[in-house]
Amino acid sequence: MSRILLISANTCDMPYPVYPLGMATVAGALIDAGHEVRQFDWLVANRDGCLLEQAIGAFGPDVVAVSIRNIDLIDSLAEFADAWELKEAKDVVALVRRFTHVPVIIGGPAVSTMPHEVCRYVSADMAVPGEGERSIVEAVAWCIAHCESLRPQSVWPAAHERLCGQRQGSPRFDPALVSFYWDKSGIIGLQSKRGCPYHCCYCTYPELEGAMFRSRPIGAVVADLERLQRDFQVNTVFFVDSVFNDPQDQYLQLAEALAVRDLRVKWAAYMSPRGLTKEAVRLCKRAGLYAVELGTDATTDITLEAMGKPFRWADVTQTNEMLVQAGIACAHFVIFGGPQETPATVREGLDNIAGLEHCVVFGFSGIRIYPGAPLHRRAIAEHLLQETDSLFEPVYYVSPAVDKAWLEGQVVESWAGRQDRIFPPGRGQRAAAMLRAFGWKGLLWERMIHFPADVV
Repeated sequence: MSRILLISANTCDMPYPVYPLGMATVAGALIDAGHEVRQFDWLVANRDGCLLEQAIGAFGPDVVAVSIRNIDLIDSLAEFADAWELKEAKDVVALVRRFTHVPVIIGGPAVSTMPHEVCRYVSADMAVPGEGERSIVEAVAWCIAHCESLRPQSVWPAAHERLCGQRQGSPRFDPALVSFYWDKSGIIGLQSKRGCPYHCCYCTYPELEGAMFRSRPIGAVVADLERLQRDFQVNTVFFVDSVFNDPQDQYLQLAEALAVRDLRVKWAAYMSPRGLTKEAVRLCKRAGLYAVELGTDATTDITLEAMGKPFRWADVTQTNEMLVQAGIACAHFVIFGGPQETPATVREGLDNIAGLEHCVVFGFSGIRIYPGAPLHRRAIAEHLLQETDSLFEPVYYVSPAVDKAWLEGQVVESWAGRQDRIFPPGRGQRAAAMLRAFGWKGLLWERMIHFPADVV
């Protein structure tokens, strides 16, 4: 068959370097289809063009596929040049063009979000949006067969059928890359399901991964964990599912399997405050859960409803208390300035956050607007945007009822002197860099939590 060089272009290492799970999953699919595959990581290579040239020269690929994780850092307070991550991918594609004349394909979350715009910007031959396991195999075969007639900056049609169950591939972990990320971050990502049935106003997950949860077979997830532990001595993972605790409680079946196997692997996950019970928390802890990142997103019932969240503030406080009592580290991520935000909700929200104990809260100002999301339509209706406005470079929604500078000043004043309240986001990045400089690994924010004396 053909030789395919996969390149991860992501170099963001805050709060910690993230293993390129998407590239590893695509690698597995291409290998299973009979191709010879090499994985190259631009961050691991320390952005060294000579190493990329050597990799291309030694391997002689028939196709190069570049994985692009982020368009920007999604921080309204960051300077554009610092937040614009897509330039790194553009530079990688330009270097590939210098070293080989084979087709260059791009994929990954950034590409799935805005395939035409990203493809044009980085000057790739083809963008492959959506799930990669099937699409990349088809696109690679087409590119090789039609290399001479390939039109630059084309977009491969996204598959309408979602991959379910065992059709979602297992990642093909590269030993050198696992070694790097485990050494630098002390945590490796893994996925147990795709999709999201919720309808948060800003989110593209339902569009990208489908509006329902599609779980991988429990045995396949456990096997991935066992392989990470056995082959690479990895004992800490993060489940990167959009939301780990699904309403169908399939996550509890996975937790039960992990508890029975007693793998002694610690894990963390993104979770929703909706539907968690003490029994579920106890089971997950017994299975190895040690930290939870909650997509709290807003700070009052009014703004939670406007954000499209399926829970209210009472659920947030109850979930926080359950996690604290179980000795599980908890972080909340909240956005100020969303729909229906007013000076009154800002003050109420800061009071609500003050009532959250033994946890970390990360604050953000404004919401990145993506094409087609409900927030995009709202911004147009509120005359904050025109339908023809490009959203390729970041545009942020801030409720017209609040002044952004005043809002940010209120957050800074309320959280002054609190190490466990992080705003602006750049402050968290500086803290993470300092902790890593002292040799700390893992999520890092959990180091800021002090549990009550009666919690073991």
